[in-house]
Parts: sequence; C-alpha cells; structure tokens
Amino acid sequence: MVTISDLRDKSGFADVVAERIWRAFWKDEGYPLELLTGLVRQSFGSEPIPTAFVAHEGECFVGAVSVIANDEERRPQYTPWVAALWVEPEYRQKGIGAALVERATEFAFATGAQRVYLLSRERRRAYYEGLGWAVLEADVLEPGLHVLIKDAGEGI
Repeated sequence: MVTISDLRDKSGFADVVAERIWRAFWKDEGYPLELLTGLVRQSFGSEPIPTAFVAHEGECFVGAVSVIANDEERRPQYTPWVAALWVEPEYRQKGIGAALVERATEFAFATGAQRVYLLSRERRRAYYEGLGWAVLEADVLEPGLHVLIKDAGEGI
C-alpha cells in the first residue's frame, strides 16, 4: 500500500527525492545535484513552506512533490507553488501523482493560502486541468509553459 508522508517524517528519502527532481528538471539545465540536495533539505525547517511529501511503500520510494514559496522568480507575487512532482515510472498511471498533488494543495491551503500556483509544460497541462487546475497564464515565459491555479474552496 502506498502512503504519503511529510518528508520531515521520512528524512531517509531526502537524497532520492533530490536525485529524481534533479534528473527530471535540473540536470539538463546544468545545475549540480548538490544544489537540489540543499533545496530539498530546506523542507526540514520549522516553517511550513518549503515542504516536501514523499509517496512510499514501506521503505520503497514511489514519488514526491513539493510546496515552495516560488517556482518562477519573474512572478514573485504568486505564492505558494506546488512543484517538482515525480512518480517512479513503474508506479505511474495509478493515481499516485494525483494524490501527491492533492496532498500538497491541501497543505498549501492549510497554511492560509487562498490560491495555489503550479508551473506546467504543455504536455502535462491537460493532466493538471483534469485535476481541477485552471490556466492563469498561457505561454508565460516561453511557448508551452503555463502557470496554473487552484483556488481554495473549489474542491480538490
């Protein structure tokens, strides 16, 4: 059975979370893995944001998602963000990604946020729209990159 836990409670997964996020989103941009490791470890702080959630079957890593203050520096007015969703390939298409996004979104709303943001490429846009997210800005920073939103009280 897959469980979703706060990374603070499952700190042993921090390195694998950093590696997967780095490989999926940062490696090709030239950023070092150590940068991601440091960013993931910020989730261990006492403040609610940043926070990471990890999906796992016992001690087997399944996936992760983060809630961060800002995922797009050119949009500092938008906060908080659900970011860096990752599900291991063998666990995909089983609702785990949706459950991680839901958990992160609920957490962001519990911090008092009335709106939560998410940055998505075109190939994932329909996925997030299917989870109830709406496009706020299309082709915002480059063609095919969109800012999506979910407002509190809209149901998750």
